This record gives sequence, C-alpha cells and structure tokens, in this order.
Amino acid sequence: MSTRAAARCFAVPGDGTVLSRAALRQRHITPSQLRSRLDAGRWRRRGRAIVLHNGPLTRRQEWDVALVNLGPRAALTAFTAAEYQGLSGWERDEIHALVPAGTAEPGVPGLAIRVHRSRHWQLPADPVALRCHGLGGALVLAAAGFDSPRPACGLLAAGVQQGLIEAAELARILQAQTTVRHRALLLAAVADIGGGSEALSEIDFVRLCRRYGLPTPERQSVRRDSSGRRRYLDASWRRADGRMVVAEIDGALHLSPRRWWDDQARQNELVLADALVLRFPSVIVRTQPEVVAAQVRRALAL
Repeated sequence: MSTRAAARCFAVPGDGTVLSRAALRQRHITPSQLRSRLDAGRWRRRGRAIVLHNGPLTRRQEWDVALVNLGPRAALTAFTAAEYQGLSGWERDEIHALVPAGTAEPGVPGLAIRVHRSRHWQLPADPVALRCHGLGGALVLAAAGFDSPRPACGLLAAGVQQGLIEAAELARILQAQTTVRHRALLLAAVADIGGGSEALSEIDFVRLCRRYGLPTPERQSVRRDSSGRRRYLDASWRRADGRMVVAEIDGALHLSPRRWWDDQARQNELVLADALVLRFPSVIVRTQPEVVAAQVRRALAL
C-alpha cells in the first residue's frame, strides 16, 4: 500500500457526530438526557446509531451510521473503502462493509448497505484500523464482484494509474487469495499494468498481440519531440530495417478537442521522424481484434 493510501486508511475515526449508545455513555450522556434530546428532535436515531444533529447526513456520516449498526468489528470495504482512500470515478451509492461471518443485516431504513462477510476477518491490533479495509484488499474484493472481468481489470488499473497503490501489491494480494473471481485474468492484468500499460485499452492491446502471435511491444516508452517535450508512446516496435512502428490506442478521453490536437501534434512529430504510426480506437481493439492484428502484422512486415 502506498504511504498516501495508508494514511487515509488509518484516519477513519469519524467527526464525532454519529455515535453508538456505548460511546455516548463514555461521554457521560445519561439515558434520560438521550431521550430528551431525541424527543426534542435535536438528535436522531438511525438504527443503533445516534446522530447528534437533525440535518441531512454527509456521505461520511452515512458511512459512520453503517459501521455503528454493524458493530465494532465492521470496516469500510470494496468501492466505499476505495472512495475513502482517494479513488475517483468508481463511486457507488451503496455502502460496502466487511464484517465477520454470522453478522446480521443491519436493516437501517433509507440507507443501502452491502455486507461482505468473511470467515477470515479478524480484529486488527490497532482499534482505528478496523474501520477501513486496506486499499489492495478492498479493490480486489470490489473487482471480484463484477460479472465480467473487463471492468474488474479496469478497477485495478485505475488504482495504479491514480497513484494509490502499486501493481506489485495487488499481485501479492491476488497470489494469496486463490478463490477470487476472475483471478487468472486479474493477475494477467496486474502484470500488464506493472509492465507499463496504464490504461485498460492498452492492456487489451498487449493481450491481442499475444493472442495473434505478434511481438510484445515496448509500452509507455519515452521520446522527445523537436521542441524537447517528453512524449509517451502506448506501444512501439523496431522493425528489422530499423524503422519504428508505433501503435496508439485511443479511448474516449482522446475525443476531447485539446487531447485530439495534442494527439495529432504527437503523430506529426513521429511521422516527421520517419515512424510508421497506427491509431486504433479502444472499442476496435475489443471488438475487431483480427483487423487490428492484421494491420500491425503488415506494419511490422511479418
């Protein structure tokens, strides 16, 4: 786990506005004082949790309500833990929580809670750490919930691409968990991510090369254009005659005007340097791999 992710994981004590009855007793709130404030509408009861205000709950306070209702050994996990630790673009409305096997459903009205039960979940030594599943384990658990391996691989790629975790850490977790859904494909994806494929479309392209017997390309190689600017190439090869062949995989992000012009400028620089440039929309890599493979083979003069 990266230092950044670890710091987020171990900083989940809450803001003190959502508490259990036991925590209120530790604050010397008597049962009569609690009833008085609830009857007056100053505080609210959400299942076993007491909310110390009568306004709408923040996202973080909803998480605290879920954790109080699930008990002291519950932890944020999967998409919720990943969101808390900084992952963007994969948020879910429902709250994902990891609990020991046998934990009952909390049943909090108006709050969608997805419970993940584990026979191997043990109370960590640090009483704060139990509130949030480590990022690597949370990502793997979330990935295993997808019916298709593609979004599962995309989730792991996002964690690495956003600088929250290293591919080696994900590989270590997957190696240890032999029953994870899509495990073989997830391990292959993590290996590709660690090898330099930062986008899922690039991972698909590397797999396509293997499937059709094409040479493995160099990924995310760096070259400088005529102005000295560093340029990263999605995939590249060097032919027997010395000419460079470059393949660029374009996802939806490349359709934005600014990105589109930057792509064109980069392609022009490569062509001026006598490189042979192929461009493939990511959807074609997925749906027409035979066409992509045939063009790459011709470009490499194989």
